Amino acid sequence: MKYEQISENRFNCATCPTPCDGVSKEVYLFQNDSAFSEHFENELIAHINNSLDFKAQKAAVSERPDIEVMDKLSGAFSFYIEVKVQRRTFMSVEKILHESNLIPSETVALNLSDLLRYFELAEKSKLKIYVLWVVLNRPCIVGESDKRFFYSDTENLQKVYSKEKDKRRFRRKSGEGDIVDGEHKGVVVNYHFSLNELKEWKGF
Repeated sequence: MKYEQISENRFNCATCPTPCDGVSKEVYLFQNDSAFSEHFENELIAHINNSLDFKAQKAAVSERPDIEVMDKLSGAFSFYIEVKVQRRTFMSVEKILHESNLIPSETVALNLSDLLRYFELAEKSKLKIYVLWVVLNRPCIVGESDKRFFYSDTENLQKVYSKEKDKRRFRRKSGEGDIVDGEHKGVVVNYHFSLNELKEWKGF
């Protein structure tokens, strides 16, 4: 599958009439973010189950992507989908990852450990794995809509990863809300992609 730029998603934050807040919240509410993502996962599962060809459900194994999709007739596994909701904009990406050639408006992230695990799973299982980003709170991207959807398969993401290496990798400080019941669950190491490296999906 060939991935071409969907458009030039490079909006100049310096001239934006509604700039995003560039101050780190330092409070990362893992449970709130998880519940928010699950809302979109459930909407996507319902959307797929209304189709003629596929049925979907939450992945039975926690280390797998969020949603597993099967052929409706045969019941055979078809592909996986990981859902990532982007509510915060990485406003310092140009300063912190200056070699990445990314700017805030176009940047989305994925947990690096998940990314590497999905590369390995796709290779072993020979199944497609898609990552779907739900972009919110970014007026320059969503326009009059409240959200937009962008996606890629891991084959394309691995090509970007192989080309960019550590230029797109960033570890943030741990903050309040990362630790749940004594376990550190918050994502602190992310890998970043450009919306121009993804495809757009019209959504549900």
